[in-house]
Amino acid sequence: MALLITSKCINCDMCEPECPNQAIARGEKVYQIDSTRCTECVGHYDAPTCQKVCPIDNTVIFDPHRRESSEQLWDKFVLLHPSVLL
Repeated sequence: MALLITSKCINCDMCEPECPNQAIARGEKVYQIDSTRCTECVGHYDAPTCQKVCPIDNTVIFDPHRRESSEQLWDKFVLLHPSVLL
């Protein structure tokens, strides 16, 4: 499943540069995650980097409306980064 940034976000700008898929962007009020680009860092890291660098607990959560299996996340990674597999 993709990740979601909640209204607890303080717009500190820690997460955006850490996203390997360029899925995070400044929103109208808080940063937002593009679910079509979010792989929960599958293919890059063991855990989502945005969750690791966020200074506020429980701000970056799993989006309950966008459930994806590990296999689906891997497939999305392959589509976003085809040159990695060459």
